[in-house]
Amino acid sequence: MVTDLLSDRERVILAFEARRPGHSSAKEEAIRAELELTPARYYQLLDRVIDSEQALVEDPMLVRRLRRIREDAAARRAGRTALSAR
Repeated sequence: MVTDLLSDRERVILAFEARRPGHSSAKEEAIRAELELTPARYYQLLDRVIDSEQALVEDPMLVRRLRRIREDAAARRAGRTALSAR
């Protein structure tokens, strides 16, 4: 059972990502303007949030989708690394 709740900041990050999926320069501008974060810091925080069970309870579809996207990207990077090592 998940007893801790997401912080307001974590909820804002999840809600922002739900409204603005993907990566674009417009999204980066919105991250700076709306959240007052650098894009790099935003993605660090987003990664941390989607690792939490609280986020999974809060928005299971979004969190599972984001985890899957992250895992797919890591697998692609690992594949490139394996090919370049040959």
